[in-house]
Amino acid sequence: MTLAAIILAGGRARRLGGASKPDLEVDGRTLLDLTLEAAAAASTIVVVGPVDVPPGVMVTREDPPGGGPVAGIAAGLDVVGERSGDVLVLACDMPRIGRAVPELVEAAASAPDGAWLVDGEGREQPLAAVYRIASLRGALADLHPDGASMWQLISDLVMADVPDDGAASRDVDTWDDLDHHRKEQP
Repeated sequence: MTLAAIILAGGRARRLGGASKPDLEVDGRTLLDLTLEAAAAASTIVVVGPVDVPPGVMVTREDPPGGGPVAGIAAGLDVVGERSGDVLVLACDMPRIGRAVPELVEAAASAPDGAWLVDGEGREQPLAAVYRIASLRGALADLHPDGASMWQLISDLVMADVPDDGAASRDVDTWDDLDHHRKEQP
């Protein structure tokens, strides 16, 4: 199976006073760089958001800008094109997500629509997941992406649960979250 990656980097970061999440640093590296490293196994990487990317990485914007993660995934899939296989979908605000990507890829191989992390409180993490490209395209066909919720998009998908024992999906939504990650050992 071929693997593409869509990295969502266009959020408003309201609880961070509008700071650019992709540019925040943990362990001397930006959150975007850490997420790109986590997605390095993908043959195609698309970043959705107003960011600069290294050579070989494609960038696009959701329509309209600020349209939310479903609009971002739709924009990313447009760039991925008509290929088949799987797509790794990651929000760029999880500095430790690289720990979990191999498990997600492995679990997705035997699941109907993909695999996602499930945090310690039992919550599925749809922005830390591997999806069948065809499954996402089918789900998108039934809704208008602008402002749609992730749960509207993925509610009918049959996903494998991957326990997030290492808190890889713990994100950076506040300055306290950022401080936590900066104090944690990589």
